[in-house]
Amino acid sequence: MSYTRRDTLLIGLGASAAAMLPIGALADVAGDIAAFTGGAAVGEGGITLTAPEIAENGNTVPVEVSAPGAVSILVLAEGNPTPAVATFNFGPLAGAQMASTRIRLAKTQKVTAIAKMADGSFVQASSEVKVTIGGCGG
Repeated sequence: MSYTRRDTLLIGLGASAAAMLPIGALADVAGDIAAFTGGAAVGEGGITLTAPEIAENGNTVPVEVSAPGAVSILVLAEGNPTPAVATFNFGPLAGAQMASTRIRLAKTQKVTAIAKMADGSFVQASSEVKVTIGGCGG
C-alpha cells in the first residue's frame, strides 16, 4: 500500500489530535461506580465526606470518610486521569468504619465517596474541591 503526501499529512494530523486529548476525557467514572456497586442504585445519607472547600495545593488534599455500618468505601476524584482514588474495606473486627487519607487532585473537581453498607445497599456523598495549584497532571 502506498501513501500519498496528503494521506501522510492526514494521518499525522490525526495522531497529533489524538495525542492532545486530555487523559481525563478517557476516564470512566460511571464504569468505576458500576463495578463497585454491581449496577445497584445508590442512595443518599449514611455517609460523611469531609474535604476542604479550597485546596491550596492539589498534590496533597486531606479527605476523610465515615460510614457507620459500612463494609467498603470507594473514593472517586472525578476529574483525575484515574478517578478511583482509594477503596477502604472493613472487616468484622473494625472498631469504626472511617478512614482518612491525602489524595492528589488534577484540577478543581467533585470528590465522591460511595459506601457499601452491611445490608448490601449503597450510599454516597460528594464535595466540590477547588484546587489553586495543580496536582497530578495539572
